[in-house]
Amino acid sequence: MGTPDFAVATLKALVENNYHIVGVITAPDKPAGRGRKLQESTVKQYAQSQNLKILQPTNLKDPQFLEELKSLKTNLQIVVAFRMLPEVVWQMPEYGTFNLHASLLPDYRGAAPINWAIMNGESKTGVSTFFIDEKIDTGEMILQEEIAIEPDETAGSLHDKLMNLGSQLVLKTVALIERNTIKTTKQPEKVNNKTANKLNKDNCRIDWNDSITNIYNKIRGLSPYPAAWTKLINNNDALNVKIYKAGKEFYKHHYKNGHILSNKKEVKVAVKDGFIIIEEMKLPGKRNMDTKSLLNGYHFEEDAKML
Repeated sequence: MGTPDFAVATLKALVENNYHIVGVITAPDKPAGRGRKLQESTVKQYAQSQNLKILQPTNLKDPQFLEELKSLKTNLQIVVAFRMLPEVVWQMPEYGTFNLHASLLPDYRGAAPINWAIMNGESKTGVSTFFIDEKIDTGEMILQEEIAIEPDETAGSLHDKLMNLGSQLVLKTVALIERNTIKTTKQPEKVNNKTANKLNKDNCRIDWNDSITNIYNKIRGLSPYPAAWTKLINNNDALNVKIYKAGKEFYKHHYKNGHILSNKKEVKVAVKDGFIIIEEMKLPGKRNMDTKSLLNGYHFEEDAKML
């Protein structure tokens, strides 16, 4: 059960290791793009290429879907980047239902663990497998594997590393279940678990009064998707712009936070303790551009600022 790219690597690993996949459950096709054409999930596309049976329920409690699921005679269900399952679904198979989650549980339960680990400046993260229960990401742990987060890591590069690491962890988990040598542990109860709340317009906006490190971490933790954004005030323009890539420079200065300094080669924004150097940015209605390309056609006034 899965929908995005992150889940494809696991399905592919299972197929290539000759596990018998009786069905693939993925999200219904959705209209996307300017033409609003129906778009299939990447999991569905891969499943079609392997001639696997595909189910795309809109309601996981729908009696017709539950009958179809039952008819597959599944003995194990594996969930990767899907959605919350009702008890009737996760309890159905003989060996249960386990989930692959892209964090070192119990930290970063929730929808966006990869982004939040970088945004919070973590130096490590990982992948975990656990049996699903009635709450979100709280079930008994099976396996866990750790990975370092590089100082300049983006959500995109970390996503790909965890996607591959996770697919291998799923194979190890399935092998334990197959051999009946599995041992689970309860997730430790921590007072202040770090959370991975769903990303929205508010928590993706850059606060230029924040520390230089926090701003830098937010930009790389939201790159390439959904991207950190800010309001650019330049002459009579008030534009919502996205920043995909930036550097940081520690430096004492007298400028107000958010003030933009630019020349023919560089755009930087004044913050506490230094500058955020913009390396890749997107203006409304334009493609994202590196700074050199941007400056070829766009001019920043002396009083330009980010809000």
